Amino acid sequence: MAFGAALIAIAGAANTKDVLSGCFQWEASAPLISPEDRDGDHYYSIKDPSVVQYEGQWHLFCTIRGQKRSHQIEYVSFRDWSSIARARRETLRLSEGYFCAPQVFFFEPQKKWYLIYQIVDESRTPALQPAFSTSTDIASPSSWTPPELLFAGSSQGVKNWIDFWVVCGNSKAYLFFTTLDGKMWRSEAPLSEFPNGWRQPLVVLEDDIYEASHTYRLKGLAKYLTVVEARAPAGRRYYKAYLADTLDGAWTPLAASADRAFAWPGNVRFPEEPWTDSFSHGELLRDGYDQTLTVDPEKLRFLFQGVSDANRQGKIYGQIPWSLGLLSPVPEGCRTPF
Repeated sequence: MAFGAALIAIAGAANTKDVLSGCFQWEASAPLISPEDRDGDHYYSIKDPSVVQYEGQWHLFCTIRGQKRSHQIEYVSFRDWSSIARARRETLRLSEGYFCAPQVFFFEPQKKWYLIYQIVDESRTPALQPAFSTSTDIASPSSWTPPELLFAGSSQGVKNWIDFWVVCGNSKAYLFFTTLDGKMWRSEAPLSEFPNGWRQPLVVLEDDIYEASHTYRLKGLAKYLTVVEARAPAGRRYYKAYLADTLDGAWTPLAASADRAFAWPGNVRFPEEPWTDSFSHGELLRDGYDQTLTVDPEKLRFLFQGVSDANRQGKIYGQIPWSLGLLSPVPEGCRTPF
């Protein structure tokens, strides 16, 4: 059975009770899309996915790492997951330099699509900075505006931030990021001032975490879910999860240990031969596409970048051949341990 059909067959298999108890059991697809050489360059990886479904079409934005151009954002459009590997791809022409790690959403108050990502501005400290572009047509890769920085100046107190993520409540926008030292930070801005007006960032979570923190509103529940990447021994990556009642509230561990994680080898099964030992920089499939970043706890799906230990061995990080796969909840949920 093609994976697209398998995805439909088990739709709705997630269990809200399991989610809120921090018990996650997944089945992994085969690799859905891999790097593709073109434009005279060799590409090592496709990674950092952000995806929405709009008007019957999936719109995927991701980082591609090449031999000549290290970091760029690629756009992929497809109707169903079984056709993603054959889908049209196009590199965004936002910058001649470094730009990557995208997040896409529709900002309803302005009727605009936003792409949040990171670029390098050597005049700033740190040089890596959160930026945004906008569009009124998500399906047109050439329609995105040139990058603008989110912050008016250098951000004091933050030395090494990465992986910027925006989620909005009723009156404020919140920017989350990590600093590669076990800390997750939050800045906020009035919704009326977005994408400007960001306040001084504050540390909101300290744990054994690393990068790629992504925060979502849980549909039908007065709660928010953050999933964030951690590092395991021998260079593997896996995902932890945290829960909060409000976007400006305290984050409590949900599935946040090496042996009880959101996504790690111990809670993922493969229909065929396992192809990845890492579960890295991923995006939950949303129930909608707006700035609230709502996900349905009954229909959780997790698009992630993966690679096997064997394919990663002996390579510097930039040459690791990451591909994208999709995790879907197993029909039995947590009632049948692997």
